[in-house]
Amino acid sequence: MELLPKLLVTFLSFLLFATDLVSAFGQKASIGFASGNGSYLLATRSSRVALILDGADWPGVLRAANDLAVDFGRVTGLNGSVTATGGNGTKSAQNIFNVTGINPDWSVGAAKANGTWTNGTSAGTIIVGTIGNSSIIDTLVRTGEIDVSGVEGKWEAFVSAVVKNPTNGTEEALVIAGSDKRGTIYGIYDVSEQIGVSPWYWWADVAPKSHGAIYAVRTPKVQKSPTVKYRGFFINDEAPALTGWARARFPKSKYGNAFGAEMYSKVFELLLRLRANYLWPAMWSGMFNVDDPRNQPLADEYGIVMGTSHTEPMDRATKEWNYFGTGGDAGWSWVTNNATVYKFFEEGAQRARPYENIITVGMRGYHDTALGPNVQTDLLETIVNAQEEILEKVYGNASAVPQMWCLYKEVQDYFEAGMKVPDWVTLLWTEDNWQNIRRLPVGDEKKRSGGAGVYYHFDYVGDPRNFKWINTIQLSKTYDQMRLAVDREADRIWIVNVGDIKPYEIPISHWFDLAYDIDAFNERNTLDWIEDWAAKSFGEGSAKAIAEVVDKYSFLANLRKFEEVEPNSFSVLNYEEADKIIAQWEGIGEKAQSIYDGLTSEQQPAFFEMILHPVLAGGNLVNIQVDGARNLIYSGQGRNSANKIFQKVIDGMQTDHKLTDQYHKLLNGKWNHMMDQTHLGYQGYWQQPMRQTSPYLRWVMNLERSLSGDLGIAIEGSNATVPGDDIWHDNGGGSLSLAPVSPYSQPRWIDIFSKGTETFNWKIQAASFVKVSQSSGTIAPDDADARVYIDVDWTSAPSGSTTTVINMTSSTDYGTQYSMPTIKLPVNNTILPSSFTSGFVEGSGYIAFEAEHYTRLTPAGNISYTVLPDYGRTLSALKLSDNLAESLTSATAPTLEYDFYTFTPTTSSKGLNLTLILSPSWNINPKKPLAYIAQIDDKPEQRRQFVTDQPQPDFPVGWGIAVAQSAWLNTTTWGAVGAGKHTLKLWLVEANVVLQKVVLDLGGVVYSHNGPPESFLVGGGNGTGNGSLVRRHW
Repeated sequence: MELLPKLLVTFLSFLLFATDLVSAFGQKASIGFASGNGSYLLATRSSRVALILDGADWPGVLRAANDLAVDFGRVTGLNGSVTATGGNGTKSAQNIFNVTGINPDWSVGAAKANGTWTNGTSAGTIIVGTIGNSSIIDTLVRTGEIDVSGVEGKWEAFVSAVVKNPTNGTEEALVIAGSDKRGTIYGIYDVSEQIGVSPWYWWADVAPKSHGAIYAVRTPKVQKSPTVKYRGFFINDEAPALTGWARARFPKSKYGNAFGAEMYSKVFELLLRLRANYLWPAMWSGMFNVDDPRNQPLADEYGIVMGTSHTEPMDRATKEWNYFGTGGDAGWSWVTNNATVYKFFEEGAQRARPYENIITVGMRGYHDTALGPNVQTDLLETIVNAQEEILEKVYGNASAVPQMWCLYKEVQDYFEAGMKVPDWVTLLWTEDNWQNIRRLPVGDEKKRSGGAGVYYHFDYVGDPRNFKWINTIQLSKTYDQMRLAVDREADRIWIVNVGDIKPYEIPISHWFDLAYDIDAFNERNTLDWIEDWAAKSFGEGSAKAIAEVVDKYSFLANLRKFEEVEPNSFSVLNYEEADKIIAQWEGIGEKAQSIYDGLTSEQQPAFFEMILHPVLAGGNLVNIQVDGARNLIYSGQGRNSANKIFQKVIDGMQTDHKLTDQYHKLLNGKWNHMMDQTHLGYQGYWQQPMRQTSPYLRWVMNLERSLSGDLGIAIEGSNATVPGDDIWHDNGGGSLSLAPVSPYSQPRWIDIFSKGTETFNWKIQAASFVKVSQSSGTIAPDDADARVYIDVDWTSAPSGSTTTVINMTSSTDYGTQYSMPTIKLPVNNTILPSSFTSGFVEGSGYIAFEAEHYTRLTPAGNISYTVLPDYGRTLSALKLSDNLAESLTSATAPTLEYDFYTFTPTTSSKGLNLTLILSPSWNINPKKPLAYIAQIDDKPEQRRQFVTDQPQPDFPVGWGIAVAQSAWLNTTTWGAVGAGKHTLKLWLVEANVVLQKVVLDLGGVVYSHNGPPESFLVGGGNGTGNGSLVRRHW
């Protein structure tokens, strides 16, 4: 009878322990904060953890162990100790000691939180080492104390397990054994992250949560090799922000650059904590190997693989040519100066030889320009052959040297023209700088020993517009494109341009988690990843709310890059589009501020840097631009309120400055200059403005009365106003006409406002079946405008189509020559037949619906469609479930069917237009362009290839507009389509076709950025099936 209670206690103890486990997303937990299930105590607030390593192991391993010891102190208040047995090995660590101040014997004092030092007592032991480089680990392997069969000989893998009696005098220890130096380093930082020390503890000031005790789980953990072999980022476009920050914080070289070992030591550590291994250093003004001679050896000691950007061959920085080349910019020419360029390349290879590097091959024009006006494959092949000759001479075997050729912009055309490079060179494919992969391996390209990779951008300088201020990355899209890359075998190198690093903490974390283990992700768990990230950064209590804010921010920021948002981007007049977008920004702003206010003072700086600042600053920028449009419209209508909008824009400019100032003063100015990047005032030009400027504004003379009196009326969808004359309606006309309203349309709205100097009472007189949200009111010259929503009581409205007149009266006159204004409201009391039980219904001349709200989906064999939640501009997206699918037809592709009902017949001369809103993806196989097939009812199918490639330097036709608005819009015309029930069939026939939304225009679609709101839906299907209209306003 005693067994059951014991088992119950054991089970409850395990549950308590299990709920306290933490781990990287998708990775197995090995650390917890509560005892139970035989867990092994590592450290408490009074007993330190002891780390034991072989002093002959890699310097980077010993340095990471030093970090782990200090990380324990960050969590418990008591640092761990580090003991390096057997003395130092033959591998130099002098730069680590010189730059970081770590003790040459790797020892760490046990620092208490109050700053005093004590030896303390040890609670538990962690033994760390690299297989084949640590005598301690090798002994444990030889005696069978630890099983490394799952990782031995693998790339960057590790195993951890609690082992009894691992060494003389040690009863028990957590043992971490890495397959190579970085495998061991990742095993160390795996513990750091699990105990609660974020990779961003320094770069984003993420505060660790204090714990009284830390335990190890006794279950062994085997961590496989990463998905992508080389995973890195590119510090680029780094002025003014990062450059200004670094110059204020770190010593400058004789060349005036502050990107030296003191700064890069922070970068190297960040990369390793993120489980990355590769870096392209800052290159606008920096010279990594020249600015500080310690940089390259320090990187090697840390365990970072160095490279140079796509435009910097043979390990030479662009700026080095200015100092060590001859002939200036014009001298950077193989045709006219090959002997000097050859020597320049050779010196780079010789300098790189002692270290772990990936050598960039090829050659572009000076400073990120084209090599020439035309594709010259013979010339570039000659250059690459010379580079291979140099590598053979310097290294002894060129094929053993990691190399990559980046097919950036015009360089891809060289490859497509048939240019060959050695098989061992990695082909680094690129996206279009706007997160849309241009090309991936096909056919025999997948057989290359050098493999393939992807160069991606979170930051960019160039056409059609820079985006380098703050984060605008939609994480679900990153997953989609990088999953596609892995499925098509571009997994040797991933490198992402991260600009100044700082504004991109969240997408950087996501990027490296994908690169480390993309199989932990799927189309539906991006929000789960965000919540996991938030829990580790700010605690589980606020994680769900933070995840919702971050996800919504990612969605809104992706509508248009902030630099691409201009006054006319979102419609003020149609569909209340701008108002709805602003409301969403304000909503997450309030939520983010509330979360911030509830965090501890230690947590608030990180939350401000990574979440609150971008949410508030991004929403403020959108508000400034929308109000710029609103001011021009309102001032054109003579509204007094235009002046309030004028002032609101000025206040918004002040808010932008205050948010920047708050960022720069955070933590005693730690991040001063990091928000120096201008972002307001592009005004149609691609390059950054030299100074922040507001959108164009106009002031209304509000001390003088309008010629048409005090009352002004404006309607949805028009710049016109009555009473009075303007260019938007007939002179002398006192009436405006609203768009038709039906039982299946949105309510209409009118604005009532002051354009005079006297207070007036207004009143609406309308037919009994007309419903208004407000029928009367009073407006003074300085009062806010009144928006009135107009709808119909369909149970009492006349049947069929009619037009009713709404009278608008004012208690003051209408000037000397005008009279009472009227509004015409066309009313279509259309009746939907009872036989139509499922599908979308025409409102007023259009039907719009989200791609995922299909009526029927018919798979084709093993291929179906996958929903990508929170992807795109409005809700989600659909794509083929197989990333390798190609050349499908309507007979071999899965079928999407959308039933819909129309009341407006179209004609052959003015036909129904079908517009698909698609993500701005590319022809990743140029021989199989992206395409879809559409069919309405039994009309002939129409197949459309919607991405039309052009020779470089031009991107596909319409690409600039597509990336600015985050969508391709492709339209087919269907001629005469009668009123009644219809079915739209769609087939996506290439894997990278991503469908977001569908719009059927029967003549009623008006301008907006995101397209009309979703139409009325009857019945179920895969849609909402709400059977009611979108919200009413009363």
